[in-house]
Amino acid sequence: MMTSRRTAAITLIALATASGFAFAQSAKEVKVGYALAVNSHYGAAAQTWADSVEKSTKGAYKFKQFPASALGGERELIEGLQLGTVEAVIVSTGALSNFVPEVGVVDIPFLFRDTAHARKVLDGEFGQDLLTKFKKRGLIALAWGEQGFRHLSNNKRPVTKADDIKGLKIRVTENPVHITAFRTLGASPTPMAWPEVIGALQQGTIDGQENPVSVFVSAKLWQVQKNLSLTSHVYAPMALIVSPAFFGTLSDSEKVAFIEGAKAGALASRKFVDDVEKKAVTEIQSHGVQVVTKVDVASFQAGVAPAYKQYAAKFGQATIDKITQTK
Repeated sequence: MMTSRRTAAITLIALATASGFAFAQSAKEVKVGYALAVNSHYGAAAQTWADSVEKSTKGAYKFKQFPASALGGERELIEGLQLGTVEAVIVSTGALSNFVPEVGVVDIPFLFRDTAHARKVLDGEFGQDLLTKFKKRGLIALAWGEQGFRHLSNNKRPVTKADDIKGLKIRVTENPVHITAFRTLGASPTPMAWPEVIGALQQGTIDGQENPVSVFVSAKLWQVQKNLSLTSHVYAPMALIVSPAFFGTLSDSEKVAFIEGAKAGALASRKFVDDVEKKAVTEIQSHGVQVVTKVDVASFQAGVAPAYKQYAAKFGQATIDKITQTK
């Protein structure tokens, strides 16, 4: 009798253990890659996205983060989505224009008056319609996050007006709109994937780069840059995207969970940027970087004006007007 009870107990324990193991293994892994460190606006978006999805799906999905370009540069991340080798990414519009050309319009210099204007455009009809353009390119874009306005840094000299950047070798994203802008200003734009930038600055292959202060701080660019000018020349959004192959496996309720999670992640990135920008300049200056806070913006606007003919030809003047006239 005792033997029978003991056997039954062992059997129940074994079944419980096996069931528990099966439950523990049931969570589906979601690889999410991005360019910067965990402690960045990218990381804030990824963590909030993960927390939201994991909670709303009751643990059915578990995010595994690959920060700091661990899965490659942004071009490789986007290609990974198309191939189905990565489930989710958070990327800037820098590389996206090569995959979804329509996105390039938001990279036009001095297109947005301020952050509130940019957010209203991206959260409104225009921005949401732009997200739908990704599908025909083998991507499912769920939300617009934020990096902030881009500023110029370099190791040659302080830049206070447009003429000061003539001849400077400036790393730009692999983005035709950015390349056109800096070439028009007389700089020497050098397209380069983000993982290569720090080394190129250390070696003097390039003189400078341009990014929001959120990137300058999270990447500790004060280690490789002497001068920063608050040019605010381009607003920089980022997109939270999933692979069509992965998204197609989700139920309707799971799709909603990923979409709502991405939107929450986007808002988290905005809050992170807002918080960083309140103290970024002081922090950057504390590391010995000379920061030019008063830039002759009008000279930059005049300098890039000739490029607007090319932008209008590419994206349509009506499209540009729709953005600039948004109140």
